Amino acid sequence: MRKLFMGLVAALIVMVGSAHAELKIDIVAGATEPISVAVQKFEVGPHVRSRDAAMLRDVVDADLKSTGLFRIVDRMALPEYVEMGNMPNFKLWAAVRAQVLVQAKLTAEPDDMYRLEFYVWDVTGTEQIEAQSLVGSKKSLRRLAHIMADAIYERLTGEIGYFDTQIVFITETGPIGARVKRMAIMDQDGYNMRFLSDKKTFVMSPRFSPNMQSVVFLSYRDNDPMVWTLDLDTGEQRRLGQFGGMNFAPQFSPDGSRIALSIVKKGMTHIYEYNIADKTLRQLTSGGTINTSPSYSPDGTKIAYNSNRSGSQQIHVLDLESGQQERISYGAGRYATPAWSPDGQFIAFTKIADDTFYVGIMTPTGRNEKILAGGWFMEEPSWAPGSRRIVYYETEKDDDDIERHSHIRSVDITGQNLYEIKLPDGVNGMEPTWSPRLP
Repeated sequence: MRKLFMGLVAALIVMVGSAHAELKIDIVAGATEPISVAVQKFEVGPHVRSRDAAMLRDVVDADLKSTGLFRIVDRMALPEYVEMGNMPNFKLWAAVRAQVLVQAKLTAEPDDMYRLEFYVWDVTGTEQIEAQSLVGSKKSLRRLAHIMADAIYERLTGEIGYFDTQIVFITETGPIGARVKRMAIMDQDGYNMRFLSDKKTFVMSPRFSPNMQSVVFLSYRDNDPMVWTLDLDTGEQRRLGQFGGMNFAPQFSPDGSRIALSIVKKGMTHIYEYNIADKTLRQLTSGGTINTSPSYSPDGTKIAYNSNRSGSQQIHVLDLESGQQERISYGAGRYATPAWSPDGQFIAFTKIADDTFYVGIMTPTGRNEKILAGGWFMEEPSWAPGSRRIVYYETEKDDDDIERHSHIRSVDITGQNLYEIKLPDGVNGMEPTWSPRLP
C-alpha cells in the first residue's frame, strides 16, 4: 500500500489572504447552513486526458458534498469559465449564490507524473484564500483529488481533513451458513478495495498502526486465536507473542510503541500492554471480571475499556500512571467498544438497551452522552482524523429473518449526515477502522 503512495508528493506553494468570518463553519453545530462551493471544469495541459481531469473534479465534488457542510453549485449554473491566472468576475459568481470558487489545472510531468494546481477564491471577500500545487503519479490520481479536497475543507473549517485516508475492515461473503471472512482495505470513499488476507483463516478486529506501516488483528490461524501483525509494505505476518492464553481486541498506542490487548487466563479476561521494543507484557486490570476493548487516549496516558466489574457491561477509564480506574457510563443499558477521539474530547461507544443497539459519544468523564444512530445490530465505532466523523458497521435482517447484511456507515458528531460507504456487490462490511492521514 505504502509503495503505491510513495510516488506522490504534496507541495504547498502559496497561501494568501484570510478567510472571512462568513466562510468559517462551526462544524459542531447541529444545523449549519452549508457553504456554497463552485468547482469549475479543470483545465488540462498537453498530453493530459480530459477524462482524468473530469474524474478529479468528480472526486473533489463528492468529498466536499459528503460532509454535509458544503453545497456544490450545479455545474449548469456556473456563469463563466475562468482560466487559471485570471481574476473571476465576483458579481457573476455571487449572482448564482456561490460563496467559494475553485479553479484547477492538470498538467503532465516527466516520469509519468501529474501536477495538479488549484486556486480557491472567497467570492464575498473578492480575494484568493488558497493556492496549492500537488505532484503525484498517474496511479495516484484519486489521492491527488482527496488531498485537494482536504486543503479546501481545512481552509474553510479550520479543522483537519479526512479525505486522504483509508479504512481497514472485515469482509463477509457467501451464504449465511457458510460466510467467508477476509481482511480488506479501501479508500475512505469505498474505492480501491483490496484484500489483505486469504479465505483460509478467520480474522477479526484489524487496527492501523499510527504510522500506517502495519495492521494488528486477531487471527484464528490453526484454530488458535492470537494477535498478529501485518506489514502493509511486504505483506509479512507475524504473531505478536506467546501469551499463554487466547488474546484478542488489540489496539496500538498513539506513539506505536505499545499494543493493548485482552488475554484470557484461567477463565479471567484482562487487559494487558505489550511493549514492542523489549517484548515485555504487563497486566493492567485484575479481579474476577471480564475486561476488554481497550482504547488509548490521544496522549497515551489513559485507556478506556469495557468491563462488567460493576455488575453489568460498562465503560471504565484506567489511568496508566496511577492505576486509578473510574466507571464513566451510567445510562440505561450496557456499554461496549469505546473509542477515544483523536482530539481527546469524546469517547465513542456502542450501547445496548431495550433490544436495540446504538452508537453514540460522551465526554471522557461520561457527561453529555449523545446517541448518533440506532438499529438492530451495530458496533465498533472508529474516528476519522479531526474527530468530526465516526465510521461503524450495522447489520440488518431481511424480511424472512434469516439473511443478514452488514453495512459500513459514517455519521458526524451532530448525529446528522449519515451515509453508507458503498462496497462491491455481495460484500458485507464489518469492524471498520479509520486510518490516520496517509503519509
